[in-house]
Amino acid sequence: MKIKYLLLAIAFVLGSFSANAVKIPVIVKDSTSPFWQIVLDGGCTAGAELGIEVPLLGPTSEADIAGQINVLEDAVAGGADAIVIAATSFEGLGGPIDEAAKSVPVVVIDSIADSKNHASFMTTNNVEGGRMGCQHMVDLIAEKHGAPEGEVAIVNYGAGPSSLRDRIQGCNEVLDSYPGIELVATKVGDFTTTRQLNDSLDLITTFPNLRGIFDDALFGGLGTGQALKETGKADDIIAVTFDSSDELINYINDGTLKGLIIQDPWGMGNMGVKAAFDASQNGKVLAPFVDTGATLVTKANINDAAIDAKLNPSLDCKP
Repeated sequence: MKIKYLLLAIAFVLGSFSANAVKIPVIVKDSTSPFWQIVLDGGCTAGAELGIEVPLLGPTSEADIAGQINVLEDAVAGGADAIVIAATSFEGLGGPIDEAAKSVPVVVIDSIADSKNHASFMTTNNVEGGRMGCQHMVDLIAEKHGAPEGEVAIVNYGAGPSSLRDRIQGCNEVLDSYPGIELVATKVGDFTTTRQLNDSLDLITTFPNLRGIFDDALFGGLGTGQALKETGKADDIIAVTFDSSDELINYINDGTLKGLIIQDPWGMGNMGVKAAFDASQNGKVLAPFVDTGATLVTKANINDAAIDAKLNPSLDCKP
């Protein structure tokens, strides 16, 4: 994946825009993550196409709820015409988004907050994505062992984001439909790769007959992939994760991981800014929910042109 780290918190300035330029910040959960870099590029490109100012903002950790609230409040106070935001916490961002929506339209992307006042919510159908990932895991277990049965586990990146809750819900719906499948553990992380690695290693040690692991986020997949490499268990455990990165793509190609559920982060950022522009400048009433789609990537289809375009977006926007 060709990731260009965008210069965050700096908008289109240096004479490119007048003092009266429309300003629509994009606020992500973690400005250092490859996934969120793609979201920001999509928002940046929309700004360039519309001729507006798009500050690219966010804390440096998904665990920094207070930091994201501060960024949101500062953006509104700084004269934003609308806001595009991915909420770090369902509970924690509800009130701040309600408050922001009193002043400007707020378009939420990826992860919703406990708010009824946003103009639109644009995201992957994460329940369906969770179903997709765990159905693939169960299908491969059945193919390998002759029946859909055995011990499996879930590795959660961290408590709070609605997107992760929904993915686990979808996964559990699939697992519950197979009497022979036993969910032996759900590990809850702290939004770090180290914790995800340690949780996966613990699962592999504690449950020697484990047949499957579902990770609900990119860094969980990185941790599980490393754990499977270190323990030599990649042939024994079917592991599926959300999102993609260079390392995860390598894990698919070498067989360490058996599936990625990829989203459309670039589209979320791009469509979010354009929708926020329509709401704030044209008075358009937005669709309350927009499904941005999800795709299963495996070793069999990873080189397909359509899949490659999603895995390797061209990140050329320069703020």
